[in-house]
Amino acid sequence: MQMMRSEPAAKMQMIRGERHLFSSSDDSAVMKQILTTHAPDGREFDVRPLLSVVEDILQRATPTIVIGQQAHEAMDDKTQQVGLVGMLEALAYTIHKIACEVTCKCSGGGDAHVTTVALFNTLSNYSWDAKVVLTLAAFSMSYGEFWLTAQLYTVNPLAKSVAQLKQLPDILEHTDALKPRFDALTSLIKAMLDVTKCIIEFKELPEEYISPDAPPMSMAMAHIPTAVYWTIRSVVACSSQIIGLIGLGHEFMSSTTEAWELSSLAHKVSNIHGHLRKQLSICYQHIDEKKHIEAYQTLIRLFETIHIDNMKILRALIYSKDDMPLIDSSTKKRVSVEVLRRKIVILFISDLDISREELFILTQFYNDTHHGKTERHYEVVWLPVVDKTILWTDAKQENFNRLFSSMPWYSLNHPSLLEPAVIRYIKEVWHFDKKPLLVVLDPQGRVVNQNALHMMWIWGGLAFPFSGLREEALWKEETWRMEFLVDEIDPLMLQWAREGKFICLYGGEDIEWIRKFTSAMKHVIKETRIPLEMVYVGKSNPKERVKKAVSSIAEEKLSGYWQDPVMIWFFWVRLESMWHSKMQQGRTIENDPILQEIMSMLSFDGSDEGWVVISRGTEMVKAHGKKITECLTQFEKWKASVDTDGFIAALTNALIPYQTHEHCTRLILPGDTGRIQEKVVCAECKRPMEKYILYRCCTD
Repeated sequence: MQMMRSEPAAKMQMIRGERHLFSSSDDSAVMKQILTTHAPDGREFDVRPLLSVVEDILQRATPTIVIGQQAHEAMDDKTQQVGLVGMLEALAYTIHKIACEVTCKCSGGGDAHVTTVALFNTLSNYSWDAKVVLTLAAFSMSYGEFWLTAQLYTVNPLAKSVAQLKQLPDILEHTDALKPRFDALTSLIKAMLDVTKCIIEFKELPEEYISPDAPPMSMAMAHIPTAVYWTIRSVVACSSQIIGLIGLGHEFMSSTTEAWELSSLAHKVSNIHGHLRKQLSICYQHIDEKKHIEAYQTLIRLFETIHIDNMKILRALIYSKDDMPLIDSSTKKRVSVEVLRRKIVILFISDLDISREELFILTQFYNDTHHGKTERHYEVVWLPVVDKTILWTDAKQENFNRLFSSMPWYSLNHPSLLEPAVIRYIKEVWHFDKKPLLVVLDPQGRVVNQNALHMMWIWGGLAFPFSGLREEALWKEETWRMEFLVDEIDPLMLQWAREGKFICLYGGEDIEWIRKFTSAMKHVIKETRIPLEMVYVGKSNPKERVKKAVSSIAEEKLSGYWQDPVMIWFFWVRLESMWHSKMQQGRTIENDPILQEIMSMLSFDGSDEGWVVISRGTEMVKAHGKKITECLTQFEKWKASVDTDGFIAALTNALIPYQTHEHCTRLILPGDTGRIQEKVVCAECKRPMEKYILYRCCTD
């Protein structure tokens, strides 16, 4: 019978063992000894099927499992079983030899470290992962036999006789006393399996993305021998516990020393597992970065290559791992990217904060060009860009579903299908930054327009096929007139223009000035009897102050106005789009009179004052609010010139004395202006404007 060690002596041995993690001097000496046993001869085998059997045994043999209850479904994969049979034929002798060695040495009460080193000598020709899995296989065989007998001895005569020889009934009668030890045994076995799986994961990392000499990998590999040593050392400890139970009395069973030893080992092996998992996480991060760079470079190369159709490009952009990554909004069914083959594809790129106005106008344009049974000239695909570092919540999913359900085109099935490399390409090459983009690809997948949104806002469906040549041709056809400024926003205004009426647009949010101006203008209209219609168009951020102004204008019948805030929003978005379009073409106010007019309008909006534009045909006059109001109140002084020169010419001349050289022009433009030329010239004095960055949040 094995002599029981004293509790203090055992505790001292384990306390010394506690210093053995990755850096202690004791551990260093031990590991030098272990490394001298390591002489792999190149034999390799897939350890996963063997580990699967080991795990199955260890989990079914858990002391807490009652007879008949199963921890796992049995392995029924015939292919796996055939491969396993062949493997076990080659390894059975080694596994049996290790099991005998462990049983023999543990029965003799030998030193755990000496036993562990002996096992390393037996396994010297195997790789680190094979050493630990083979040792676990040997242990699981003995452990499984022990608990199989324990589970069956009450129902199987053969098991009953074997159990009697091993004195198992006596052991199982004292399960309460043994519970701390069994719990500690279960914890240690779990920690051993966790470390083993980690070691295998390191072995399976793809070398094309992380070489053995890469810092994260080399650092991890330096710790693998230590992890293998303590796992095999734990196998020895577990085996000693099981062997120690056979033939021992109640006094030994009630001892807490063995449970404490196992718990200390479990704590140590768990710490090793935690450390390995951190290293594994760093390795996976390294692999992801490599894959990300590779995917990004592939995208760049793809866009530089000529293709016979757009499939390679679209599959690279729209999640190639999924056969059906898109949803067709009309049918709400998943579809493949094949539906886009050899079509002009417009990628609508945005985050989940698309404004209601933007989506409304885009949908209107899309529906206008896709009505009836006529074949579509192009397809639109929504690519939602989200920050993958922020948790995806139910609220975000609801928002995504709401947006998608309001779109009449194709959409990515889920934002998570947009790969990090694609998001990087969208941001770095196409300069996406919150504001939506419409990237146009021709039937071969070439980028025709990096952002056709400005063209879409200015000309709608007329902008098709959204190329630079088309943009240039459309600008050549344009002149600065009220019909172009208002376009289809207000059909009634276009009707007035056809009837030869004067049209007066005015904006700002100072209701007192609005009252003064409209009153003065009404007086002039009455005096001159000219057919003039006034329409209030607010400001580029139609918030509460603009809404209040509209309410007062309506209530007091001061002038015409746009009831729908979308109309006001779109009026200003078109103007900003005109500016972007002109600037991207490299135009300046010196060589482009339309650009000068656009900048004047945007400068009006950037000021805190009201402003006025009056037009008939190609004639147009514009002025800041205070100047034109003062000029109109002095109408009697220039009234006579209206009959001789016409109203607009007379007003233009009458405004000359009110013009001053002192001015402060502000140009406030939202969104990305990074690709716009540095030099922007003042529309008033033609001098270069200073560059500032303005952040504006106008909530009232």
